[in-house]
Amino acid sequence: MFRPARFIAPLIAATIGLSVAPTAAQDRALAFSLTGGVATAPKYFGASRNSISPGGAFGFTGLSFGRVQLGNPDGPAQFATGTGLRGSLRYILKRKGERELEGLNDVKASLEIGAGVHHTAEFWQVFADLRYGVIGHKAVAGELGANAIYRGADGLVVHAGPRAGFGNSRFMRSYFGVTDAEAAASGLAAYRPSGGVHSVGVELGMYQPLGDDWGITGTVRYDRLRGDAGNSPIVRQGSRDQVGASIGVTRHFNFRF
Repeated sequence: MFRPARFIAPLIAATIGLSVAPTAAQDRALAFSLTGGVATAPKYFGASRNSISPGGAFGFTGLSFGRVQLGNPDGPAQFATGTGLRGSLRYILKRKGERELEGLNDVKASLEIGAGVHHTAEFWQVFADLRYGVIGHKAVAGELGANAIYRGADGLVVHAGPRAGFGNSRFMRSYFGVTDAEAAASGLAAYRPSGGVHSVGVELGMYQPLGDDWGITGTVRYDRLRGDAGNSPIVRQGSRDQVGASIGVTRHFNFRF
């Protein structure tokens, strides 16, 4: 069975270990960013129609606490070079009242919180994120990805690259499974998917700074549902092709304490 935590957790531990400075204590600092805006995305995993909703994102820049330093609180907020930790957050809308899914149970909204590791160079990046649904599905999900990076003279940053989303069996059953009772009520075939990679795709994004603490962030993304997810009766009556986009205002914070 595919268990991404076995690979990502040691990487996070190694990153933390490498980030412990052998020098004297440093100033305490915490730097991060928050983005708020509007997004459009499929109404649920496998939907053929999109919905528009508020969108947001969290970005971790760095933490200094005594001799421990994660990231660089004083570095650039977008695609800072080096190897380190990154924050990862995702909100998934509830699935409720869809005519084509009549007979299936509603799926509550979920909030996933987690972390990841990245290695970022001047013109490219690779990363791995792992999240847990603290609200909603109570499952494990995450993403692997890479980016080509363009850095403009005026601070503009453009990135583009492949993505692969994964989830454990509980995540897959929450969004792609059909129980025997649901099958009897909906007419869809009963289906019990296993954990693994559920989508592959590509993302294009940009960031334009508006001064030291503010900026505009935008993304466009395409995913293709695959494997057990793509074969789900829920997806077969909808679409394997998933397209989303977002635009928002980003605020950067750097606290000293």
